[in-house]
Amino acid sequence: MLLEQIGLMFETIPSGIDEDNKVTSEDPISRVKNLALEKAKNVSMKVRDGIIVAADTVVVLNGEVLGKPIHNEEAVSILKRLSGKTHEVITCVAIMDASSGKTLAEVVRSKIKFKDLSHDDILDYVKTGESLDKAGGYGIQGIASIFVEHLDGCFYNVIGLPLSKLAEMLKIFGINVLKDNRFVS
Repeated sequence: MLLEQIGLMFETIPSGIDEDNKVTSEDPISRVKNLALEKAKNVSMKVRDGIIVAADTVVVLNGEVLGKPIHNEEAVSILKRLSGKTHEVITCVAIMDASSGKTLAEVVRSKIKFKDLSHDDILDYVKTGESLDKAGGYGIQGIASIFVEHLDGCFYNVIGLPLSKLAEMLKIFGINVLKDNRFVS
C-alpha cells in the first residue's frame, strides 16, 4: 500500500523468514536491523537482479519489545500496558541490489504517546480484529488513530515503512521516487 502510494512499481516476494526464530539479540535496534537484512538477503537468493526493499518494525515500551499479539487476550494486555504511556516504534529499512550485493540499512525511530484508554475502549478496539498481527497490538493508520495523543517522528514509520527515509535511501541506488514512478509521464 505504501509503495503504491508513492508510485513505485514493485513485485512482492515473501522472504520466508520466521521472525520469532531469527531473533539474535534482545536489543531492539539490533533486532530490527538483523531481521530486515536477513529478509533482504533471503529474497536476493530468489532473484537475479533488482532492488530489494525489506523492513522490520518493533514497538518498544520501557526497553521491552512488544510483539504481535496472537490472540485477543494478549492484545488487551499489550494495549493496557501502552495506555497513557509513551512508547517507541523502531523500523529498519534494508535495501539491497540483488546483482551487486550492495546493501544499505537505516533505522528510524518514532515516539507515540497514547491517551489513557478505558478498559471498554480497549475491548471494543480488540473486537474490531485490527490489533492482531500488528506490532504493539495496534494499527495507527486505522481505528487506533483515536488513541494517539502525540506523535514525535515519522507517521509512516509507525505503519511500518518510513517513506521519507526509503526515498532518501533509494536515491543511493539510483532511484529517484519523484522521477522514476508510474505517476510521472
